[in-house]
Amino acid sequence: MNYLKRSIYTLLFAVLLVGCKQHEDVRRPISRSSGSFMKKSADRNKKLVANEEDVIKKIIKSNPKVKYYATRKGYWFSYDEQNTTETQTPRKGDIAYFNLEIKNIKGQVIYSESELGPQTYYVDKQDIMMGLRDGIKLMHKNETVTFLFPSHIAYGYHGDNKKIGTNESLMCTVTLRNFVPDPASVKTAATAPATTSPTTTVAKTTTAQNPKPAAPKTVSQTKKDTLKP
Repeated sequence: MNYLKRSIYTLLFAVLLVGCKQHEDVRRPISRSSGSFMKKSADRNKKLVANEEDVIKKIIKSNPKVKYYATRKGYWFSYDEQNTTETQTPRKGDIAYFNLEIKNIKGQVIYSESELGPQTYYVDKQDIMMGLRDGIKLMHKNETVTFLFPSHIAYGYHGDNKKIGTNESLMCTVTLRNFVPDPASVKTAATAPATTSPTTTVAKTTTAQNPKPAAPKTVSQTKKDTLKP
């Protein structure tokens, strides 16, 4: 009887062991497949970016008379009209007023300036195309700049669900008409209560705790003595 029990237990243990091993073997390829997919996706994105940059560089090379500037964000720009007398550029919270025209990388108009109309943008406080978000902060008033944006800092994989397609590089011409501080921010700063510095507070406290002794009153000896103002 004991032998039979041991045999049954041994058989059950063997079944459990085999089942666990099979379960582990089934799960293992999923993990490997997931890692492989991520690597392939990253490689594909790198290749896409490289191809788009090659196209843009060819465009730049084909226009030797136009001076293009490369940026650390991965896009290029040139001046159609440059304002060298201004030194200020838009900062976070400023309101920028500009005109915009969007073309594909071949120079064909997608959205004309008249179609888009005048643009108003609260710098770094509104959700706009990543390239424009950075590019506008490089501009001075009354400048017109043409930007060459790869798709990863334009509308990316999804496009704009209208006229701009998937992974489409763009040529954007921007005229910055003006920019001003946000009136709400200026008003808030003007009405904010003045803060008392720690040094002033300490000085006032010390004076209150250790008042200066009052000057002794002079007792007049005769009625002829007078105090000069």
